[in-house]
Amino acid sequence: MEIKVGVQHSPRELAVESPLSAEELESVINSALSNPDGVLTLVDERGRKVVVPTSKVAYVEIGEPETRRVGFGAL
Repeated sequence: MEIKVGVQHSPRELAVESPLSAEELESVINSALSNPDGVLTLVDERGRKVVVPTSKVAYVEIGEPETRRVGFGAL
């Protein structure tokens, strides 16, 4: 599952591919954001961690991973 995190005062968003389902991610994110002095910790498919202070989180977008297209084709 793809997660995008917008961070305040940063022009770029963080993108993480997580092995968790949308419901599991929503639960993790909600519990982290309920504490304004806490941190949001996400682990990607390779085991790397992304840690963001919850006070700096602007938004979190949970979505399906984009499928990659191969070859040439018409839309």
